[in-house]
Amino acid sequence: MSKDSGKAFDTGLFKRLMAFTKPYKLTFYGVALSAILLSAFAVMTPYLLRMLIDEAIIPAKADKLLLLSVIMLVVLLFQVTFQLLFNYYANWLGESVIKDVRIRLFRHMLGFKMTYFDNSSLGVLVTRAVADMQRIGEIFSQGFFVIIADLLKMVAAAALMVYLNWKLALIVFSLLPIILYATRLFQKAMKVAFIEVRAQVANLNSFVQERIAGMKVVQLFTREKIESEKFREINEKHKLAWLKTVWYNSIFFPVAEIVGSLAIGLVVWYGGLLNVANISDGEAGTIFAYILCIEMLFRPLRQIADKFNTLQMGMVAANRVFLILDTKSKMEDFGSHGEADVRGDIEFTDVHFGYTRDEEVLHGISFRAKAGETIAIVGATGAGKSTIINLLNRFYEIDSGRILIDGVDSKDYKLAELRSHIAVVLQDVFLFADTILNNITLKNEHIGLNEVRAAAKEIGVDEFIESLPGSYGFNVKERGSMLSSGQRQLIAFLRAYVSNPSILILDEATSSVDTYSERLIQCATDKITEGRTSIIIAHRLATIKKADRILVMESGKIVESGTHSELLKKGGYYNKLYEAQFVAEEAV
Repeated sequence: MSKDSGKAFDTGLFKRLMAFTKPYKLTFYGVALSAILLSAFAVMTPYLLRMLIDEAIIPAKADKLLLLSVIMLVVLLFQVTFQLLFNYYANWLGESVIKDVRIRLFRHMLGFKMTYFDNSSLGVLVTRAVADMQRIGEIFSQGFFVIIADLLKMVAAAALMVYLNWKLALIVFSLLPIILYATRLFQKAMKVAFIEVRAQVANLNSFVQERIAGMKVVQLFTREKIESEKFREINEKHKLAWLKTVWYNSIFFPVAEIVGSLAIGLVVWYGGLLNVANISDGEAGTIFAYILCIEMLFRPLRQIADKFNTLQMGMVAANRVFLILDTKSKMEDFGSHGEADVRGDIEFTDVHFGYTRDEEVLHGISFRAKAGETIAIVGATGAGKSTIINLLNRFYEIDSGRILIDGVDSKDYKLAELRSHIAVVLQDVFLFADTILNNITLKNEHIGLNEVRAAAKEIGVDEFIESLPGSYGFNVKERGSMLSSGQRQLIAFLRAYVSNPSILILDEATSSVDTYSERLIQCATDKITEGRTSIIIAHRLATIKKADRILVMESGKIVESGTHSELLKKGGYYNKLYEAQFVAEEAV
């Protein structure tokens, strides 16, 4: 993939983009044919006008005037018809292409490792998938085909001018190098300017998205004035980037207009001299035809420059989108194990891992959880507890060691099959702006409402759901904002339960809920951990006490292992952690 540069046009990038039109060949060729016919009909108008003046109006031939007028009307009707077809299907093709590109982009991003999203701005990715896609569509609807149509009109107009009067044609053509050179400079300058525009648009989107998402933090820490000033600075850069394009337009278009007006003036002056001197080839009709031809020759040049702006912005956007499509960040998924029953035996053997190469987070982690066991993992923040969960789900690739499930390396499972046997309840529950039912089933067609209701009753959360307006049809809005944190946790527990996993993971699932919700969650925990392997990143005392084994982590290592009572007797790290975090809670 080419990098952004000041090169006026990237043919390799354009060929790659045009490959997306292959499924729509018929439409593509139809639009191209319309462009050819439009140029033919356009050039017929000045020629018919010349005939009207020289062969009908000046000689005062009424019958020929009527005939030529009817022919001109028919030509204009055809021109309007093909212009309509051209505009509609060029836009249709553009929308169809960006639909396909957007689908491919989204599918590609769905397979990225978590590392990619850790290092990427959400606002930038949204810009690529939405705003940049529209720019790509404009390549077809307002850029490429319009430029081709205009170029054909220019060629047809130039040919007609030579045919009508080659001397007048030479006068007009002598001015073309000026406007062509100006157009070339304009295209190069606009390419660089639009690269800056797209960068500033992405920065602006990213900033606004982050501040809106974190508005509570902004207001709690009274950062409104600071963030407002930052936004003013970013917005100023955005404005200056756009003003640069306005400045280039302000220079180019008056120059093009002056050159076009000069050409008309010279044609009228020289053609008038020919008539006055009674020299042949100086007919009045030819001068009128030339005025129309000059418009057909110079106006498309101005429009081509304008449409080239659209083409350039689309190409810049396409380059940015293809950079994501070319990103090799997919998790390897070459496992041969497809659908199979998973008992839930888990074994970590000397696992080393770091989110970055220079900073290892896990230093040789080894443990085993037998099928049906409940393992609790405790430790201070940053000890590596959640990292173990991420690796078990293969959100990241380990640096060395092995992770076995039922004695099979996790890499030998198909990724979707592996994750289908694991359910996770996180501390920060994410809910979509949809109904409670859809957030529980995630639109799995194999899980029906009756099944969800039965599962809700089993784990004791049906009462709270039925109390909501619309019950399971209640829309929780974006990120579940209509529910409390405890209610969101209950929905997450039910979501995990109905998926019937072999392995259940609870990641600080009760750390930020009220007492009533905690009791419900404890009951739900007892139910859903029954008969399946459970790994609980522990926060509450009750959960830890009931675990078959507790792993104590410190600085990416397992420093202690045993039951609750065994670890307390050792008087080591767990005992200190227990005294610091859990004694007061147990007293309550």
